[in-house]
Amino acid sequence: MRTEKKYIVDEVRTHLEKSDFVFLTDFQRVTVAETADIRKALRDAGAEYHVVKNSIFQVAAKERKLPDFSDVLTGQTAIVVGGKNAPGVAKALEKFFKDKEKLKLKAGYFDGKRLSLDEISALAKLPSLEALRSQLLGMFKAPSQQIAAVIAAKVKKEETAA
Repeated sequence: MRTEKKYIVDEVRTHLEKSDFVFLTDFQRVTVAETADIRKALRDAGAEYHVVKNSIFQVAAKERKLPDFSDVLTGQTAIVVGGKNAPGVAKALEKFFKDKEKLKLKAGYFDGKRLSLDEISALAKLPSLEALRSQLLGMFKAPSQQIAAVIAAKVKKEETAA
C-alpha cells in the first residue's frame, strides 16, 4: 500500500477507534451549506461527520474488525462517529435526514453489531443518556420516598390520636 493511502487509512481507523458506533450516510447532491448544517447538528450531539472513500473505509473497518459493509458502500459515503451517545447521535441524524430528503442513512454499527435502518430508527427513539440517568435515579429514590411517607403518616396519625 502506498504511503499516502496508508496515512488516509490510519486517519479513518483513528476516527473509528474513538467511537462506540459508526453510521454510514449517503450524501449525493448535498450542498456545502447542508454539509455545514449536519456537521453543526452532530457536533452538538458530540459526533463528527467525515467524507471517506469507500475502499479506504473498507480497509479501515476490516482492521477494526467491523462487519462487512460492502453491500452499502456504493456512491458517495460519509461516516458519523464520536463519543458514547449513539442514541443521541441517531436522533440528530434522523431529524436532519427527515428535513433533507436527499440525504439518506445507509447502515450503522453499535455494540458489536451491524444495524439496519430500522434498528437505527429504533435507537433514535431511545431517551437520551441524561434522561435515562434521571429515570434510573428516580427509580432508586422512589422506595425511600415511599417509606418516608408511610413513616410520616404513621407519626401524624399518632399525633392526632394523642
